Amino acid sequence: VQLQASGGGLVQAGGSLRLSCAASGLTFNMNVMGWFRQAPGKESEFVAGILRSGGGTSYADSVKGRFTISRDNAKKMVYMQMNSLKPEDTAVYYCAARGGIYSTIQVTSGAYEYWGQGTQVTVSS
Repeated sequence: VQLQASGGGLVQAGGSLRLSCAASGLTFNMNVMGWFRQAPGKESEFVAGILRSGGGTSYADSVKGRFTISRDNAKKMVYMQMNSLKPEDTAVYYCAARGGIYSTIQVTSGAYEYWGQGTQVTVSS
């Protein structure tokens, strides 16, 4: 199983980025997908998640209204559009997959079996 995250970079506050995560080696449409992030010196935190059908999403309070998670099961891709970025959004962002049929999105990292390598997002003030 491989999850390949991309799309990170350096952006000014107020700017936008779109993260992508390409999945291979798993039955993508059977997985809940999530994005987590980890800033230097801080613990990993849940950012957003999406159910396998794409019909249910969940967001951390800190990103609600600014970030949008989506998925394309045919392409085995998950995306996160990040708008109105703030310096506190600076972190390494990881995509993660949780196998199985679930009706809720778990926000704890331990619930996810597969992880990508991470992509750096840096927001300058």
